[in-house]
Amino acid sequence: MDILEKFKKVITIYDEILQQPHRTEIAREMREEEDLFTLLCFSEMLGLPNPAFYYTLELYPFVIERFHDWHLRMGMEKSPLNGIRCC
Repeated sequence: MDILEKFKKVITIYDEILQQPHRTEIAREMREEEDLFTLLCFSEMLGLPNPAFYYTLELYPFVIERFHDWHLRMGMEKSPLNGIRCC
């Protein structure tokens, strides 16, 4: 193992040590970011104007499972939107 690989391994371990106490915060921030992205994708159905609706329309097949997970996590057994039948 050369010195560069040893240095990369030390940096990786150091990064993991720094992230360890903040794992729950990082996971919460990532979940909130995903929720915001989901809201942006479905904003047109909620009555909010979305100038990028044409582009987000292509993402619906990929986002529909996230939407299902989101409304279950928020305590809604069925989809709150009439146009989306994910359950």
